[in-house]
Amino acid sequence: MSILKENILIVDDDVHILELLQRHLQSLNYHTFKAISVREAVTILKDTKIDVLITDLKMPEVDGFELLKFTSEHYPNMAKLVITGFPSIQDSLAVIKSGAVEYLTKPFTKSELIDALNKTLDQNKPKSKTESGTIVTDGKYGDIIGRSQGIKHVIQLIERVKNNKATVYISGESGTGKELVARSIHYQGQFSRGPFIAVNCGGIPENLLEAELFGYVKGAFTGAETNRNGFFQAANGGTIFLDEIGNASLAVQSRLLRVLQEKEVIKVGTQKPEKMDLRIITATNSNLKEMIKAKTFREDLYYRLTVVEIDVPPLRDRSEDIPLLVDKFLFKYGIEYKDRFVKIDPEALTILERYTWPGNIRELENILQRAIILSDNIVTLEALPASLKYNINFTEDDFVSLKDMEKQYILKVLRACKNNKTKASQILKINRKTLRDKLKD
Repeated sequence: MSILKENILIVDDDVHILELLQRHLQSLNYHTFKAISVREAVTILKDTKIDVLITDLKMPEVDGFELLKFTSEHYPNMAKLVITGFPSIQDSLAVIKSGAVEYLTKPFTKSELIDALNKTLDQNKPKSKTESGTIVTDGKYGDIIGRSQGIKHVIQLIERVKNNKATVYISGESGTGKELVARSIHYQGQFSRGPFIAVNCGGIPENLLEAELFGYVKGAFTGAETNRNGFFQAANGGTIFLDEIGNASLAVQSRLLRVLQEKEVIKVGTQKPEKMDLRIITATNSNLKEMIKAKTFREDLYYRLTVVEIDVPPLRDRSEDIPLLVDKFLFKYGIEYKDRFVKIDPEALTILERYTWPGNIRELENILQRAIILSDNIVTLEALPASLKYNINFTEDDFVSLKDMEKQYILKVLRACKNNKTKASQILKINRKTLRDKLKD
């Protein structure tokens, strides 16, 4: 399923309306960006090519009217659609509409949204834009391997964001290749000459994460003997990838929110801000919405991190990609371990395609590493672990009482000892009298 050409920015301080609009538009295959304030919307507009603006009017701090004025002068070819829940401003809406802007009054249906959006696009079509032209002919896109619809969708999203600095959130199960997606966003785009810094937030102790990310000055805490830059300073001009962002403490989340809002970093132990020009990509296999309910993750940070969301499909949903991934790992580890390309027996490949891969690509890679080490020139069935192969599930024996189980075991030991009660009592670690009593029972 291909994504339509238009990039749509949704601006509303009501997160429920924001999510509703995003759901409707994504179901129509539009690519969406979202902002919960005019300030955030302007930041996205500066970094991203937007074709359609959908905005609420009544918002705190700076309202939608200001945003419309701004976009009319800075982005005159952008189509605009206004959503409002206040009929008292109909006169103002009439003025806005004279500038080829459609509007919707809350509440509205999905079909009303579609009609208004189509009218907006018809009235003020954006200038045609050149497509990236990236073609995945051999199942490869950078280091990403696959021809499945799920991977094609991921690649389409990467193409959308690779040349701008919109904040990207990558979700997916462990082992699906979230860091690979983050690296592709960076290295396939126009900012690839800048640094790419990957940080595993789950691998740094909580009390050190803040200092490691943002840096610190001498004397900020015990052991801070010199000034030191953090990962954010190292990534300036490029991309920082924060993996397992759900492990970040609330203090780190608060500092990260400032980076997103103000585009600046403050080192631990000082109040002096440093301007940053970088792209932030985050990822996790945790459920951040559940963490928000549990008050362990900030809701305002969540919406700023998820301007663009990319969900990486699990390997079980893209089984057609398994042969391509197998070829990649056979070549990689065949050269590393055997100094030659190793092949795979068709029967062994069938088993790999049939397996559900709870550990995803990481599990497939580990199993093939082991198989190549155990093989010569061809990976055969014998080199694959038994857990992947067909198993017979025998029905469980009927449950018995503890007394009956004890009886069965005593008789089993006696049979093994050829009815030698002395030897049996030694194995059972009871005396002969106790054994006789149990046998009488």
